[in-house]
Amino acid sequence: MQTRAVLLNGPGDLSLEQLDLKAPGAGDIVVEIAHSGISTGTEKLFWSGAMPPFPGMGYPLVPGYEAAGEVVEAASGTGFRPGDRVFVPGADCFDGAYGLFGGAAGVLVTEAARVTRIDAALGAEGALLALAATARHAMAGLEKRMPELIVGHGVLGRLLARLSVAAGAPAPTVWERAPDRRQGGEGYDVIAPEEDPRRDYGAIYDASGNAAILDDLIGRLAKGGEIVLAGFYPDGLRFAFPPAFMREARLRVAAEWQREDLAAVRALVDSGALSLAGLISHAVPAERAAGAYRTAFEDPACLKMILNWKEAA
Repeated sequence: MQTRAVLLNGPGDLSLEQLDLKAPGAGDIVVEIAHSGISTGTEKLFWSGAMPPFPGMGYPLVPGYEAAGEVVEAASGTGFRPGDRVFVPGADCFDGAYGLFGGAAGVLVTEAARVTRIDAALGAEGALLALAATARHAMAGLEKRMPELIVGHGVLGRLLARLSVAAGAPAPTVWERAPDRRQGGEGYDVIAPEEDPRRDYGAIYDASGNAAILDDLIGRLAKGGEIVLAGFYPDGLRFAFPPAFMREARLRVAAEWQREDLAAVRALVDSGALSLAGLISHAVPAERAAGAYRTAFEDPACLKMILNWKEAA
């Protein structure tokens, strides 16, 4: 089998290529992808060459870990059948290319245990489940405080805020420096950082990935407050010790989402408690992938870029 796939040969060198697929094994399913998302966090670092050494990393690379499509082949015992709509968090199924993520392709072969059924009515929004699960993982669990301040009103910041509201917690404040991104708050306020006088936040969630802001955030904490690093930070983190000492500040790193996070956000979406609407700003046929990645990474007006594999020639 073969598939069209986005291939990143090196920093800034991206094209749509025809790649060979590994044959399905026992427990695998074959999924025809309809939509895949472009991550402006980790994928941007691979595209720019700024990603620090990472297990399984190398070029050429098929990027992407946000994909939704339809099962077209499923072995007995997998629990799936052709026609099922599923979310796929990437796949390592390519000959001649690394599949550290591997979701940006027209067809994927993956273990059935990795995919999750979704409602076909979600359409392109089905590809957003990974980001929703990332936001949920940062917030869920014992002794984890709900966000009182969220830094960044990109897709991850919006999902953190929406999950807070869905949980019945007090509406968080959201900081956003770009005026165009201050729109779209659903039940919460989005303001510029300089408009916020508050300096007693118990829990600050940073979804900006900007390590340089850490000292400012520590200065906004209440005593014993916590900063949650929900983004991805390619450079070393530094902060002034005395202010952190005076506040007995805590820092927590939110790691990769787990399967229970995906199940939880899917249930919230299915019940209507969590909306994924309004998060996709751009969608183009996959054949325009090279320009789409540049737009996703360089155009501040691009909130979320989706590649449509069904419309590609």
